Amino acid sequence: MSSATEQFAANFNFGALARAGDLKARLKFTLLALLIYRAGTYIPLPGIDPQAWQDFFSQQAGSIFDMFNMFAGGALQRMSIFTMSIMPYITAAIIMQIMSHMVPFLDKIRREGPGGQQKITQYTRYLTIIFATVQAFALSTSLESMGGGSVVIDPGFFFRATTVITLVGATVFLMWIGEQITARGVGNGLSLIIFAGIVAELPRAVAGTLEMSLQGAIAPFLLLFIVVMVVAVMTFVVFMERAQRRLVVQYPKRQVSAGKMFEGTSNYLPLKLNPAGVIPPIFASALLLSPMTMVGLSGSDGSPILDALSRHLQHGSATFMILYALLIVFFCFFHTAIVHNPDDQADNMKRSGGFIPGIRPGPPTANYINFVMTRIIVIGSAYLVFVCLLPEFLLAKYGLPFYFGGTPLLIVVTVTIDTVAHIQSHLLAHQYEGLLKKTKLGGKRRT
Repeated sequence: MSSATEQFAANFNFGALARAGDLKARLKFTLLALLIYRAGTYIPLPGIDPQAWQDFFSQQAGSIFDMFNMFAGGALQRMSIFTMSIMPYITAAIIMQIMSHMVPFLDKIRREGPGGQQKITQYTRYLTIIFATVQAFALSTSLESMGGGSVVIDPGFFFRATTVITLVGATVFLMWIGEQITARGVGNGLSLIIFAGIVAELPRAVAGTLEMSLQGAIAPFLLLFIVVMVVAVMTFVVFMERAQRRLVVQYPKRQVSAGKMFEGTSNYLPLKLNPAGVIPPIFASALLLSPMTMVGLSGSDGSPILDALSRHLQHGSATFMILYALLIVFFCFFHTAIVHNPDDQADNMKRSGGFIPGIRPGPPTANYINFVMTRIIVIGSAYLVFVCLLPEFLLAKYGLPFYFGGTPLLIVVTVTIDTVAHIQSHLLAHQYEGLLKKTKLGGKRRT
């Protein structure tokens, strides 16, 4: 343990952090933005009777509401202005990513470089507003019929209009905060917002589990098993997220000038075992949670279709687990195909004179990289499916009310690793800038 702590302290230079003014400003901005988000989860939605809503929400314990409430940082339980969180934005981003590769018009825009990507982002924002409006209207109409009509104080057109405007505005505000964190803060703003909501709800979930153990609802050995499982899964996730498949790349000798030869070197091309990161579970959860939450809020009374959806897509059901696993595998392959292009990697390697031993440069190298990546993604997707479905099996078999395994734990660990990596990259950039300044000052003094 001490060696790991010493290694972390050596890699994470706290002295450099104290001297890096730009990084400190980015960290302060990120913390401020997340605090604003957390404060918004406590602002109640106008026109709601808090006690009546709490009574209705407590009756839904153990349903899909708990998972959505966790991703929303407890906003659903408090029925705050951030109840929908950023799920409409995630859904819009999924659809735009798929359409940008299937629709010729959008595919042409995507290939235009940064300008085209900016247009795609703008279209994603418009689509987010459409999805948020539809979901907010469905939520407003559902609230009027909940709890025998006691949840809404004064139902009617004015309540629906104010609810839609408030929820859509809050979703757009969260979308803007996420983009600002990505641009002016540290890490990915979208992931950090979800991360903040999960971490904020963690103490309440732990306290609830301990209370159930004290009341005898959970056996002591089962509580110990939960603790061991969380630690084991966290260690496994860290190991898998750091795992790489390294392809050896050789650079032959070549002449750079008269009488000077560039010695041949050997390097490697790192391919992560899970190149898609936490994106597949987030996307899969968004596609399953958003419609199912609307079904749960609508009550599904008198509708055989909604009743069947509510029955078969509950947490722990076989249909839910199968769809969840298929969506995770799909987004693993889809996201990797978008981000990592073997042809570009092979071309860059060829232009720099590098080659993989035993593989000819050009298309054969691209085919070999694609061959290796395909098998890597199979292992990576299987790992994600195992981690994300583990709590679902435990819920189906033991009825555990602990929703912070699987996807939430994966998000917390992955976002933490990614954020620390961003901080370290800023520290290295700051150290290089300081070294260049010292070099320039030394040169001026010698002249």
